[in-house]
Parts: sequence; C-alpha cells; structure tokens
Amino acid sequence: MHHNIKGALLALLAFAVYATNDVIVKFLGGDYSPVQTIFFSTLFSFPLAVLMIMRDQAPGTLRPVHPGWMAARTVATLITGVTAFYAFSVLPLAQTYTILFASPLLITLLAIPILGERIHVRRAIAIVIGLIGVFVALRPGETHLGLGHLAAVVAAIGGSFASVVVRRIGSDERPIVIMLYPMMANFFVMGAVLGFVYEPMPATHIGLVAIMAILGSAAGLIIIGAYKSGEAIVVAPMQYSQIIWAAIFGYFIFSESVDLYTAAGAAIIIASGLYIVLREGTRGASSKRPVLQTRSRTETGTNLRIGAFLDRAKGTDSSK
Repeated sequence: MHHNIKGALLALLAFAVYATNDVIVKFLGGDYSPVQTIFFSTLFSFPLAVLMIMRDQAPGTLRPVHPGWMAARTVATLITGVTAFYAFSVLPLAQTYTILFASPLLITLLAIPILGERIHVRRAIAIVIGLIGVFVALRPGETHLGLGHLAAVVAAIGGSFASVVVRRIGSDERPIVIMLYPMMANFFVMGAVLGFVYEPMPATHIGLVAIMAILGSAAGLIIIGAYKSGEAIVVAPMQYSQIIWAAIFGYFIFSESVDLYTAAGAAIIIASGLYIVLREGTRGASSKRPVLQTRSRTETGTNLRIGAFLDRAKGTDSSK
C-alpha cells in the first residue's frame, strides 16, 4: 500500500474515533455542565501525561521559556474547551463541525501578526470565501443565533490562536511543557468551579468520561501513525471527513438532520480550507505553513497533544 494511502486511511480512522468522542460529549452535555465533563475528562487523561513525563529524556525544567505566550495559550485553551464542549452539547453535530472547520482560515489570519506571515491575494480570497461560508451556515437574520453558535465561533477562534502560538514558541519549549500547562489549568480552574455546577454522576456516566479520555488518546496515536506514513498535505484534509460522521451519528443517535444552509456552508468552508492546505503544500510556500503543521484538532486541554509523540518518533521540532 502506498504510504500516502495508508496515511489517509489512518487519518480517516482517527477522525472517526474523534467523532465518536464528540458523540459522548454531546450525550453527557444534556445532563452536565461542560465544566464537570472537562474536569473529569482531564482527570482521566493524567495517567498518560505522567507516563510521558517519566519517559521524557529532554533536559530542562517544566518552566516555560516564554511564560507570556504560554499563559495566553493556556487561557485560550481553557476558553476553547468550555465553549467547544458547550457547542457540542446544544447544537447539531454537523453545525458545530461546520463552524469549527473555519479554523484553517482563522489560523491563516492569525499567522499574520503572530508568525509574521504574508497572505497573497489568492489565499486572502479563499479566507473571505470561507468566512462567507460561515455566514451561510449560520444564516444570521433568518434563524435564531443562540449561545451555542457563539460558543462554537469562540471555540474556533480560541483553538486557532492556541495552534498558532504553538507554531510561535514550539521550537523553544519542551513538548511536555506545551502539553502540561493547559491540562493543569483545566484541572485547577474547572475543579474550583465544579462545586457550583456539580451533578452526581452514575457509574455508567463516569465510565463514559473515561472512554472519552481513551478515545481521545487513541485517536491521537492513530494520527501519529498517519503522519508517519503519509505526507501532511494528504493527511490534514482528512479532518473534514468528520462532517460525514456528524451526519450519520446526528441522524441515528440524536435524530438530527443536516439542513441545506449547513450543507452549503460546510461545502464552502471545506473548499476554502482545502485550497489553503494545498497552497501551503506547494513548492515555494512559507516554511512556517501554520495550517499544515497544526496536527491536532481544536485543542481543549483534555487530551494529549500528538506533537510531543511525533517529536519523539520523527525527531521534528515540537511546534509541529
């Protein structure tokens, strides 16, 4: 099997696992605050984080080299986690994914002030068209836009900012530091708020949270295999397959349907995102390539960053 085909198939599998994880997020969101779900999901992710720390042979402390950027990224990740979990709990799966799919467009925009990137006319047009797709999916003025829609937009912005910051500081920071600070922040901040929103959880729901942590870690490991097997330009677009799983899971589990506006908006956003990915993969493109080198999904701090594993497996820099 050709290495790119293998990479693409592994990526498809990984994003199917991620979509299954999101189904659990949506299911639990009907009964519990995102704060509670995030807290326990983070708690169940700690054993693997500790294992990574034990195996990390890179010299240095756990203090960040760039505390300001690390603090900004940590805050962005906290906000992204709460808003993403809330959006999944109140919006149809397909609509949530459609809004989150705007991340490559936002990453490209944020790379201008943070990475010093330049946007040429074609990519600028792609961004504008993609943002139009967001408006098509949201159709303001024709439908009621609630907190869920705002949460999804904030999650897309926050996750994009966190990803670009990793590109900014990743070559200087240890991967374990980049991973650990958002997890610790989630644990302490969500733990501090938990007493105000806590609802008793039966053993089955606690088990579902544990499964979430397992699925998130498993999907990350599969993505590692995908990037080791195939080129980033082939693997990265596979994230858009989640819209298919959203339609399937939404219909059969939550009795949701994909309306025409959401489908049209998703098509526009995906087309724009694919164009940006393909442009970054061409010869002569900037070496920063912020979209192609963002190998994880929208980051919430509840699962491990795959970049740390990729660094160990391939010896690349930690910003990827």
